[in-house]
Amino acid sequence: MTTTLLHADHVLTLDIDNRVIADGAVVVQDDRIAAVGPAADLRMRYPGVPVRRLSNRLLMPGLVNAHLHSGLLRGTAEGLPVWDWLRMFIDPMHRVLSPEDAEAASFLCYAEAVLSGTTTVVDMWRYMDGSAHAAQQIGNRTVMVPYVGEHPDYDYFDHLDDTERLLENWHGGADGRVEVWVGLEHAFYATEPAHARAIALARKFGTGFHTHSNEAEVELREMHRRYGCRSIPALEKLGLLDAPRTLLAHCVWLDDAEIELMARRGIAVAHNPASNMKLASGAAPVEKLRRAGVAVGIGTDGEKENNNLDMFEEMKFTSLLAKFASLDAAAMPAWDVLRMATIEGARAIGKSHEIGSLEAGKKADLIAVRTNTPRLTPLIGGSNGNLHHNLVHAVRGGDVDLTMIDGRIVVEDGALKTADMAELIQRVNAVVPGLFARRAAWLAGHADGATSPISRT
Repeated sequence: MTTTLLHADHVLTLDIDNRVIADGAVVVQDDRIAAVGPAADLRMRYPGVPVRRLSNRLLMPGLVNAHLHSGLLRGTAEGLPVWDWLRMFIDPMHRVLSPEDAEAASFLCYAEAVLSGTTTVVDMWRYMDGSAHAAQQIGNRTVMVPYVGEHPDYDYFDHLDDTERLLENWHGGADGRVEVWVGLEHAFYATEPAHARAIALARKFGTGFHTHSNEAEVELREMHRRYGCRSIPALEKLGLLDAPRTLLAHCVWLDDAEIELMARRGIAVAHNPASNMKLASGAAPVEKLRRAGVAVGIGTDGEKENNNLDMFEEMKFTSLLAKFASLDAAAMPAWDVLRMATIEGARAIGKSHEIGSLEAGKKADLIAVRTNTPRLTPLIGGSNGNLHHNLVHAVRGGDVDLTMIDGRIVVEDGALKTADMAELIQRVNAVVPGLFARRAAWLAGHADGATSPISRT
């Protein structure tokens, strides 16, 4: 057994009491947290254990990105609302994407995630054997959700056969860090027999189901046209809320009845404020959802709709968008936002018993943030100090100095330890010209772009 004591100036546990321990420590034994408490006490309890002194650092749980799409279109899909954006940029890319492109994207995105303090991602992407290989090497914890279209109009996505193969080959892989869920890009990207098969797969493997819902106002009209009701009742009618666990991305346009239904059915939400602002989708009713008891995590969405994967920045947007939308400066206080990015995000994916807080017995998924920076100055410790405010409103992912996942250090002194970052960047730059050329060629032969997801049944 390998045991290490990490001694930092401050430890934010994100436990039920949001304890902040000044001059605190975390004892890690192999892949688990053995103890959390004052450093002096733990040094006495664990004599002779190697001590890593993290001066001018705070320790906190690794962040949980509850909705991500690996991708290669950063900065090249701009200035359109969501459905036009899909038709003109995203769906044409999916038509010509190769497994090599997809794997290169996941390697780069997972590296970006761990460098900025994210230890767990829920990634909806394509050709996800490559994503599993990326997670295996980079060292992050990944919930893989294949981007599935099971409808004649959307047959350029992955299919449920691909999902079933991934479940058989990768679910529980990489020492348990890789989990496979069943997903659909959207309910109307699949036929009703496919809906039934998707949920049957989730039940067979005891895994979760993930899709987009209530993202834009135009979607509500389309769901009503197709299914005669709003989106969440439609998902229930179609059986898509019957998986062992369901996580819905966005949920911007909800009414009170839908929120009540989600709370009653135990449906979780991935809130994506940067994406919702950039694509002009609107502001999700996060506070209403949380008051109803719905688990709400935070997601960055993809690099193309964000344009980065910095969960610290996303926490700030979560707070500010809620304040702006409600005209209430007290909306979404910092402790609530920190919990959404850690323990509540873990609850949303059914992992709060393993990750999301620094507590004995949980997985050793933690990060160290540098405190000797302008963004954390002045530094006032304690639960009533300013650390939590500045973590949400000031810190950026580049302030993360160390990332540990499963007790293994994957980022040290701000550098990636598990892969060559320059090679990952070079690999993406090598495949992107071919991807863009293939997409341009496809668009040249299809003047109207990809089929709009709301134009045909």
